Amino acid sequence: MQRGFDDLSSLSMLDLFRVEAENQTGILTSGLLELERGAASAQLLETLMRAAHSVKGAARIVNIQSVVRIAHAMEDCFVAAQEQKLQLHQSEIDILLRGVDLLLNISKRPEVPVSNAAAGEVAEVTQFLVSLANVLHPSEAPAEKPRKLETTLRAPVKNKHSKPHVPAAATEVKEAAATAAPVIALEPQGYQPTAAVWPPQKGAEHASPGGLTRAKSIPPEAQSQAVALRTEEPERVVRLTADTLNRLLGLAGESLVESRWLRPFAESLQRLKRQHADLTQRLHQLRQLLQEDHLSDRTETHLHELTRSVTECHQFLATRMEELDVYDRRSAHLSHRLYLEVLRTRMRPFADGARRFPRMVRDLARSLGKDVRLELIGEHTQVDRDILERLETPLAHLLRNAVDHGCELPEQRRAAGKPQEAVIRLEARHSAGMLVVTVSDDGAGVDPERVRQTVIKKKLAKPSMAEKLSEAELLEFLFLPGFTLKDTVTEISGRGVGLDIVQNMVKSVRGAIRINTQPGRGMRMQLHLPLTLSVLRALLVEVAGEPYAIPLTQISRALKLPREKIEMLEGRHYFHFGDQHVGLLTAHQVFDCGDPVTNAGDLPIVVLGDRSARYGLVVDRFLGERELVVQPLDPRLGKIKDISAAALMEDGSPVLIVDVDDLIRSVEKLASGGMLARVQRGMVDSTARKQKRILAVDDSLTVRELERKLLSSRGYLTDVAVDGMDGWNAVRNGEYDLVVTDVDMPRMDGIELATLIKNDPELRSIPVLIVSYKDREEDKMRGLEAGADYYLTKGSFHDETLLQAVVDLIGEPEA
Repeated sequence: MQRGFDDLSSLSMLDLFRVEAENQTGILTSGLLELERGAASAQLLETLMRAAHSVKGAARIVNIQSVVRIAHAMEDCFVAAQEQKLQLHQSEIDILLRGVDLLLNISKRPEVPVSNAAAGEVAEVTQFLVSLANVLHPSEAPAEKPRKLETTLRAPVKNKHSKPHVPAAATEVKEAAATAAPVIALEPQGYQPTAAVWPPQKGAEHASPGGLTRAKSIPPEAQSQAVALRTEEPERVVRLTADTLNRLLGLAGESLVESRWLRPFAESLQRLKRQHADLTQRLHQLRQLLQEDHLSDRTETHLHELTRSVTECHQFLATRMEELDVYDRRSAHLSHRLYLEVLRTRMRPFADGARRFPRMVRDLARSLGKDVRLELIGEHTQVDRDILERLETPLAHLLRNAVDHGCELPEQRRAAGKPQEAVIRLEARHSAGMLVVTVSDDGAGVDPERVRQTVIKKKLAKPSMAEKLSEAELLEFLFLPGFTLKDTVTEISGRGVGLDIVQNMVKSVRGAIRINTQPGRGMRMQLHLPLTLSVLRALLVEVAGEPYAIPLTQISRALKLPREKIEMLEGRHYFHFGDQHVGLLTAHQVFDCGDPVTNAGDLPIVVLGDRSARYGLVVDRFLGERELVVQPLDPRLGKIKDISAAALMEDGSPVLIVDVDDLIRSVEKLASGGMLARVQRGMVDSTARKQKRILAVDDSLTVRELERKLLSSRGYLTDVAVDGMDGWNAVRNGEYDLVVTDVDMPRMDGIELATLIKNDPELRSIPVLIVSYKDREEDKMRGLEAGADYYLTKGSFHDETLLQAVVDLIGEPEA
């Protein structure tokens, strides 16, 4: 179908040109960088020439003459290199890269008439053309060229030999489709594009404002190019907004979920089928029993008809179930294919987001006097569009850090026995259902001891604590806002914000980041990200009868913890996770959904957070892993505490997706306010436990640790509390066989604690042993009157004295 030029303008031809310019400038940049590395070849020069030619043709259609002349000049340069009339060295490549920047900048400017181009832009284009003219014709004097070129840029020259201009509105062109591949612009029938003459030649004909003139004769080379363009069949592309695509993906996800609903329905019919089979068998048994009795013919007939009817129903049900099973498989397969196809529309090759990085690394390295090359690995790895857009800024920070901090100067690399050229590798790959993006270099790496000294210097940790930090713990400081190892601030780095931005982005998409360094050999940053934000791999847990989904990427570990491994420290339950003490809390308290379920088995625990803040979340039970289609919550609800989104289960029931970062903030808020309850009694202590448990309450760290070690060495399970108030909270939430307490303590003394215990109907049976420095008789009587079962003075007792008092009160440690 033929359309007028004005009609094509309504279809945003300028947007199509911008897509073309972006694609072709990417090809030009990568090709010029290969030339700079000495990879010159006829094929590479042909690719560069074709890219410049494509930009020129696209610019003619939208009548951006400055781009036409820049691209034509670059095309002449590549042709001269193909004909071996010109050698492209670093200085020439610098000029050509400047031309690429000009092409890209001009293509992105607002849609305005060419005559209204800024004077600065015209001067910049003129300067570039003069520079390239000097490269092509170094012996010619360029004195008159700037004026001619500037005149050409401002208005095309008219002469009596020029053909009449064809109005743009009357020009008929074939509709061009814009694709991720280069856009092919087909010229109108009966017209031939006139090559822009650069530098202007005497007697040359100039293109009309539309860039088209009627040609009487066409050179053979131009004819072959035109035929090649017309015979190509570009792919058709439909322009969709991101919101439309997201809605389409949501509908495809719902279709996938709905198709899974047939499976539980088929299983319920399977139960009906078994009931039918059982009914048929019982009817046969009934007939056999009744045969011994002499039944009338009418009764016998009715019984036979009933048996036959039940058998037919059973067979009919079996047939329909087979058909349903076939339909279920076909529906699930079709819905899955539909979902994957829609999902692929959101995916883009990693190279689309990494296209500007080789040039950025090259320019930055040259400004620092370094020789650095960027290697891209996994360019065709498919990445979700949203993830790719969010990755651009963090990867730019990582690459700048690698060039500035990691890669050494050439003389330093030679002295270290390394090649003069440093190599940075940017790799993207899929692994275990995740997108793994790695930035590594072969530079100097990071010295952990230097990080340790910086941590101490900035007073981020006490020297005694900093000395104990492992290498992994030290490297985590690199992600703190404002943390930097550089002493001076430059335009490139030194403010300590780059890695902070990287970590925030990774956390925002429920990912993780790992860092490894080898001093003198290099550094590696590895980002683990979800393949797409629309699909989530999660662990489903049950809390108070409701399912919750926790993203797998934010779970340190899920385990079932034996109750005997749960201990108490400073009035809180915890367990050992590697070399850490991880505090325990119930999901019921965080989500405010009632009391936890009490059972005698191991506790299902999800470990969340990092080394700086890690908690064990006790849930009712694990429901297994799921791949969920993320459904955003209604924005009218606002931000829901501890919840990020929702999804649908196979049976159509909803499940809430936990916002782990928000949940950890909620836990820390509860802890800082002293409202964090411990794991409730009955969950920790199994009725089958054999060891007896003692609570030691003392405000002196030395005394309570001495008591804890002494009692534990004898075989008693021993928890500690820091004062009377902490001890009162502990004894109410745990099951203890004995309380050992001091008298003089802040917030609540031991006498008051003993009084509260003995006045509580559920706790009064717990023996209380007071251990105090006060040895006056009236002090002892005051303690005993408060309900204490034993009073022991610290000044007189020895280890055996305390242990004997404990045995007298509750017996030996084994029940």
